[in-house]
Amino acid sequence: MLSIDPKTLPIPKLHQYLLGAIGPRPIAFASTVDSEGHDNLAPFSFFNVFSANPPILIFSPARSGRTNETKDTYKNVKAIPEVVINVVNHAIVHQMSLASSPYAPEINEFEKAGFTALKSDLIQPKRVAESPVQFECKVNEVIELGQEGGAGNLIICEVVKIHINEAVLDINGQIDQHKIDLVSRMGGNWYCRADKNSMFEITKPLTTCGIGFDNLPLDIKNSKVLTGNDLGHLAGIEELPNETDVNEFKLLELSEIFVSLEDEPEKLEQALHLKAKELLEKNELKEAWLTLLSFNN
Repeated sequence: MLSIDPKTLPIPKLHQYLLGAIGPRPIAFASTVDSEGHDNLAPFSFFNVFSANPPILIFSPARSGRTNETKDTYKNVKAIPEVVINVVNHAIVHQMSLASSPYAPEINEFEKAGFTALKSDLIQPKRVAESPVQFECKVNEVIELGQEGGAGNLIICEVVKIHINEAVLDINGQIDQHKIDLVSRMGGNWYCRADKNSMFEITKPLTTCGIGFDNLPLDIKNSKVLTGNDLGHLAGIEELPNETDVNEFKLLELSEIFVSLEDEPEKLEQALHLKAKELLEKNELKEAWLTLLSFNN
């Protein structure tokens, strides 16, 4: 493994390692105004949500690693401490990228990138009409992390109003992760699209505790088929299926495997582990356990 002291690296190389490894990163498409009322629109992938009560978003327009110049967005929020953070979906990603060009401060990126500017309700900066969700924010604080090229400037924003395109909501009024079709930044020129091919669900153990790795049977823990990630999935179950359920599942679902390999225990175990792996890939945790436990029943 390559081990590096970041203090020994040139900033561009360190920047490459950081952004290449930490991702996908959500994108804050930030709209601000300067003291003369000029609109500015720029994307930043040093961004996330940090609190719900109060609702706090933080993004960081870093100093240029080449020139040490600060971004127009940073200068604007120091003068007018307000910002609209527009989220970016796949439908606007190329326009968003165009808006990141180093236009002069007086140039309107809304016009250059072909976006529709909407008046905000509570603050001066305008919203991007094409963005599916827009957050009007007051800037609570700006924390400067350094004075050299590459240093970030944390802009801590409190959300004062949210605008959501109803087209991205599900029947329960929640944001549908398939409909919103978000994009995020990776390293270099790479982006990531959160579509049905890249998304998957894992039930959060908010109120439950899985049995853990330490309680996995040895034959499963030492499997030649199941990976550490598979074992982590298995260890998340609250309790193991009972013997009755195992025997019933074995009779109804696994009989063909047992009949064909009844005289070859090693191959039978491997086949059951492969079957369990397939079930885990479909998020069928209980069925995977029923399959694995059937070997010794």
